Amino acid sequence: MNIMRITNCLKSALVLLTLFIAMGSSAQLQDSLKAQFVKDWVRSKAFTDEYLATMPKDKYGFRAQDSIRTFAQQMLHLAQGTVGLMSSATGKKMPDLMNRGLENSPTAKDSVAYFVDFSYDYAIEALKEFDINKAFERVQRGRFDETRLAFLLKAYEHQAHHRGQATIYIRLLGIKPPNEKLF
Repeated sequence: MNIMRITNCLKSALVLLTLFIAMGSSAQLQDSLKAQFVKDWVRSKAFTDEYLATMPKDKYGFRAQDSIRTFAQQMLHLAQGTVGLMSSATGKKMPDLMNRGLENSPTAKDSVAYFVDFSYDYAIEALKEFDINKAFERVQRGRFDETRLAFLLKAYEHQAHHRGQATIYIRLLGIKPPNEKLF
């Protein structure tokens, strides 16, 4: 009888130890994942700032073709999308400053770098405050019903996409764009 109790106690202790290790590993994984997201957004901000610095200020109004955005509008769209998608991803309130007409605002075009940096700072801060345990909560935004993680990934994809489009603007002016910054 005593051996049976000891065996059951050892089994219970082993189960609790396994659960404790699994929970600790899960917390470490979550912390690591969050830290990687922040690191990538910090890197993307620096990369985008290089794009802004590479394009001459007097060329921010340049269009690759008549039917598409100017360089400034591309960057303002990038900023606005970053804030909107990160707001959905993290639940952090979207600042009034980033209104829907930003890319067509004449005054915003004079302050492109300000709005772009503001959007990256917002994204980084939102990530730092984000409870990664909520990553699989579903969020409704317009016609989209996705997890917070999906919105987080879409925010990153969106800014990378528009920065990539800006490469063409820079190249069409005969300027070499910044080298990639994968890491």
